[in-house]
Amino acid sequence: MRSFRWLWILLLGLSLLGCGRGVTYPLYLKYQPSKEFPGLQQKTGSTLAVAPFVDERKEKFYIGHHIPFQGSSNYFKSDPFPLEKAVRDSLIQALSRQGIKTVSVPGWDGNPDSLKHLETDSALMIQIKEFWSQGRATAVGTKIKTSIQLAIHLGVKQEGKVFTRNVDAEKEITVARSTPARVEEMINQMLTEIFDTFFSNPY
Repeated sequence: MRSFRWLWILLLGLSLLGCGRGVTYPLYLKYQPSKEFPGLQQKTGSTLAVAPFVDERKEKFYIGHHIPFQGSSNYFKSDPFPLEKAVRDSLIQALSRQGIKTVSVPGWDGNPDSLKHLETDSALMIQIKEFWSQGRATAVGTKIKTSIQLAIHLGVKQEGKVFTRNVDAEKEITVARSTPARVEEMINQMLTEIFDTFFSNPY
């Protein structure tokens, strides 16, 4: 009888923990350039090999967490999923609109010597170090803090070099009420600022 009572308590506790997770919302991530990059093709060439991006975060499933003033916490995940695919696909679309032909390659070691074996003018690979949006509601509003850290590797065959740009971006705002759409907008604005800056002067 005692063992049955402890089993019932354990099941009840697990049920309560499950209910506390809240809802997971997908955020549609898309880099939308705010300007043209007329000198980009001269620096990268007309063809760019895009290697798989690497997500080096410990928590790879979620990209954000929201703690409401009352109720269960909510989480955010990238759309498309996983995150590295969302960022990579978005960049490919943006570069195509800039007149740069992108070619997907299974991998690139980031070594300048390996550029000569590629049938493209340049190569791109990104390591995602941090990508997280944290929101916490209070009685007077919700504070949202988003941090993005990337290592962008661009290999240029005509230069015989690999240029690495370490990006560490952080933004914090306070809104009356946080929504998934507001968090999505904030992250996409940061992506625009990061990649507009990079493609304006890649090296």
